[in-house]
Amino acid sequence: MKLLFALSLAVGMFAQANPDESVVREIVQKYVDAREARDPKAVEGLFTEDADQLVSDGVWRKGREALVKGTMASSQSSGGKRTITVQSVRFLSADVAIADGRYTLAGTNGAPTREMWTSIFMVRKSGIWQIAGIRNMLPAAQAK
Repeated sequence: MKLLFALSLAVGMFAQANPDESVVREIVQKYVDAREARDPKAVEGLFTEDADQLVSDGVWRKGREALVKGTMASSQSSGGKRTITVQSVRFLSADVAIADGRYTLAGTNGAPTREMWTSIFMVRKSGIWQIAGIRNMLPAAQAK
């Protein structure tokens, strides 16, 4: 019995030390889905209270309330379809992750498609992963 308990404890510790990146990818997809649905409550639930977002035009949304408000306004005004294709997930600890990906905003009504990069920072508190920060970037021209 003691061996079984020790084994289950070791497996649990290993699982916490080696988080599954599919959970991080799932949170990114939930964020995209919530934005596409223009669902402020769904967006709100994905972020920490002190989350922030630096968008590609330089606006820095600080705090969950400002982030949700800005996200909804941006989705409404820009239209188009957003996708984030996660390229990599890196765990800084068992409870902190960075997801980097290509962020595409496909234009509508003749608007050009915007190709960007995004880094999404997540934390796990009480077993729940939430987004703590987003940095959206426009690629710069290659130096010659």
